[in-house]
Amino acid sequence: MAPVAGPQHRKRMSLAGQLLALQLVIVVVMLAGVLAISMAQSAKSFERTEGRRALSAAETLAAMPLVRAQLPGSAPRMGAALPSVTESVRAISGASLALLASPEQEVVASTSPALLGTRLDRPRSAPAGRSWTGRAPLAGQDTAAAFVPVLNDAGQVVGTAVVARDRPHVLQLAAAAVPNLAVYMGLSLALGISGSLLLARRVKRQTFGLEPREIAALAEHRSAVLHGIKEGVVAVDSEQRITVLNGPAAQLLDLSPDAVSQPIGSLGLPDEVVDALTSDESVTDELVLAGSRLIVVNRRPIVSGNRVEGRVTTLRDRTELETLERELGTTRATTEMLRAQTHEFANQLHTISGLVQLREYDEVIHYIDGLEQDRTAFRDGVTERVGDPTVAAVLIAKSSLAAERGVRLSVSDGSSLGRIGDELSRDVAAVVGNLADNAIDACARTPDPRVHVELMDLPNLLRCVVADSGPGISDTDLPSIFRRGFSTKTGPRSERGYGLAIVRALCRRHGGDVRVENRGGAVFTAEFRREGR
Repeated sequence: MAPVAGPQHRKRMSLAGQLLALQLVIVVVMLAGVLAISMAQSAKSFERTEGRRALSAAETLAAMPLVRAQLPGSAPRMGAALPSVTESVRAISGASLALLASPEQEVVASTSPALLGTRLDRPRSAPAGRSWTGRAPLAGQDTAAAFVPVLNDAGQVVGTAVVARDRPHVLQLAAAAVPNLAVYMGLSLALGISGSLLLARRVKRQTFGLEPREIAALAEHRSAVLHGIKEGVVAVDSEQRITVLNGPAAQLLDLSPDAVSQPIGSLGLPDEVVDALTSDESVTDELVLAGSRLIVVNRRPIVSGNRVEGRVTTLRDRTELETLERELGTTRATTEMLRAQTHEFANQLHTISGLVQLREYDEVIHYIDGLEQDRTAFRDGVTERVGDPTVAAVLIAKSSLAAERGVRLSVSDGSSLGRIGDELSRDVAAVVGNLADNAIDACARTPDPRVHVELMDLPNLLRCVVADSGPGISDTDLPSIFRRGFSTKTGPRSERGYGLAIVRALCRRHGGDVRVENRGGAVFTAEFRREGR
């Protein structure tokens, strides 16, 4: 059995074909309207012209002395005088019908024998005793008629003279308009086809050759992509109005979907966020603080010719990533501490082994006691002053790292920090760790390398001060020290310039800030607001 062929998809019309078909429909509808208007105007013109002629003929008939004298006593088919003058008036005027009626509206003379003896069907709009012209049905025909009263010598109405002409039928009116209509249709079709082709070419140029169905498919795909990705996407036009806002972006910026088409400056966003969304420069992985969220921003301008038509910005929530990084940082710090302690223990074991080989057993005991006292004294000093386990662990880990590099790390005797919330604890630990790492790097090669840490738990404020004995920060670098991507260290650019930017973002996230000054080395002061204490 032969396979049954699937349904054949009908080939869709191109944009030019659709425009041409639409234009033809419009032209036909317009021509039909023109034809109807032309026919209506012709009918009105016929009534107006023929009404005047009929009125003139009816007035002539009513003014004849013979009619005025004989009509009062006349009856249907009585004598030939009135029928003769009636037919004469009809023939001279070219009318279809002429008649005379008595005061009782009985037709006594008519060019149509069927009307003799019948009652004149006078239109309601035709006033008695006065001349009138208009549309009236007479002898079974739709006519343009004129009614004129016949007056005797005393001025009394003694009858009515009527002259009428048959109105043309619809087909007759249409036939009269066809020659002009054919010319109009030809010109309209030529103009419509030319205009449709030109319009189609222009539209295709502006749509990059895409057909409407392809544009609709692209719009559907774009909508699916925008709302399917996890990253936020925001597009802003040249007038700084939001044109695209997907769900993740609205959530990250705490906006409603109704924000689309609104000016971005009227949405109550922080100035830093507004600048990040409206700047004309391209940026990659810029850190921006939006409320309590730390957001990574990537922005690209939309350029048409030499003009910036808008900007497209992608937003990525760094808060979760930052949590993972802090956990990874804690693991790395622990690993570094273990590595440093392993190196330190190896040196100490070598010393102990040498003393044992020299049979200096008392010195071995004295040396071990000294090591234990130093380690215990620092650990006890930290835990006594710092009650938060996470921050205390970071300080102890950094002291081992500093010792490996020959740097002496100390915690101020005036430090005092109790337990704090988990989120604040992680952020404070991250700030202390970053600042301690930078301080150790800065003073590691100085003659007397020292790092001093002070933690103060003040009313509604937590302050962390990290000072080093290094060369400090140059005046030219001070304004840029907290900018993302800026670093005084050497190495790949993608790997540096984030630490201090993150420190500032974390401080601002909790309503605080960080500053730096030179006092015998760099002194960093980070502050966190603590509400409701």
